Amino acid sequence: MEQSFYQKVYEITKQIPFGKVTTYGAIANKLGSPQSARLVGYALNASKKAEDIPAHRVVNRKGLLTGKIHFDGTNLMQQLLESEGITIKNNQIQNLENHLWIP
Repeated sequence: MEQSFYQKVYEITKQIPFGKVTTYGAIANKLGSPQSARLVGYALNASKKAEDIPAHRVVNRKGLLTGKIHFDGTNLMQQLLESEGITIKNNQIQNLENHLWIP
């Protein structure tokens, strides 16, 4: 049986290395559906209960932590990224190009 779009998003997200991030659009592009960046966000939001999916490593194309409202705690997404050595200022990853992983 073919994997669902959400399952494919999760498989790619699980591949993001520690200390790296990717974008909603990069995942959508990898899935051959560049217009589906928003759907990638929906898929990741639906994955909250799955601890093996590092959804905190997915940001918008400018490095903004647009998904942070979906994480428990005030700054959990930021704290998780900072624990991996990523610097964040004003909800934005600094030096995004140094941390960007393209699937």
